[in-house]
Amino acid sequence: MGERLGDADLVRAAFREECLRLGEVLATLDPKDLARPTGCVPWTVAELLAHVRTGAGRLIDMLAAPAPNGALVDAAGYFGAAKFTTEVDAARIESARAESARIESARIEAARIESARIEAARVGDGRVEGGGERFGSEGTRRGGGLGEDFDRAWRAALAAVEANPPDRVVRTRHGDAMTVTEFLRTRVVEVGVHGLDLAAALDRPPWLTTAASRVIADLLTAGRFLPAELGWDRLTLIAKVTGRMPCSPAEQAALARVGLPLLAFGR
Repeated sequence: MGERLGDADLVRAAFREECLRLGEVLATLDPKDLARPTGCVPWTVAELLAHVRTGAGRLIDMLAAPAPNGALVDAAGYFGAAKFTTEVDAARIESARAESARIESARIEAARIESARIEAARVGDGRVEGGGERFGSEGTRRGGGLGEDFDRAWRAALAAVEANPPDRVVRTRHGDAMTVTEFLRTRVVEVGVHGLDLAAALDRPPWLTTAASRVIADLLTAGRFLPAELGWDRLTLIAKVTGRMPCSPAEQAALARVGLPLLAFGR
């Protein structure tokens, strides 16, 4: 874990693999799963997923804007504690709730239109095409519109990234200037770490991919080697340093000895 993983191809691959894995999980969810509470209070699974979808697609608009000037901030600087104020956190909470409600409203409207189409076909030829309510099929019912929205967002973001050089500079919502590779690194963190939150809420084993775990662990350690006595694998490191698992006093002391950077991971 000591090497600096600055390679743009690795970061892009980690983002792609982690988003694909989350998409696979989304395809298995039903409405009861989406209504479950999460450790990211007060969000439900659906609201947390809406937040992840927004974060995964954020580079689309950023890359459409002119490249800014100014001092560059890296991924660790993006997660500085000063960025995650009470006001910013409250705005994030409300934004995810509004986005989740928008997606659900669109899903309901699509279901209404599809039901009307099926009914019109039934009346027209005396049968229901396909032998049942088409919107209720397995592929559409599971994950609702969140899965489709997430898939569109991350794929469009990745396409925009791949159409630009890795040192292209973008402006974050905090006002920082970052290279596209460094900002994409923060997106790997968002999708990967919130994947741990979702796995816990859904009572499933963590699905963090190997590529994402490498990128996130390197960010958390700033390339430093961990004390051997900790005996952590990357998943344990990520869960403990981001507050998803508690650290014992001995573990906290060991982390302090190697001087890990203090990063803030809000919602």
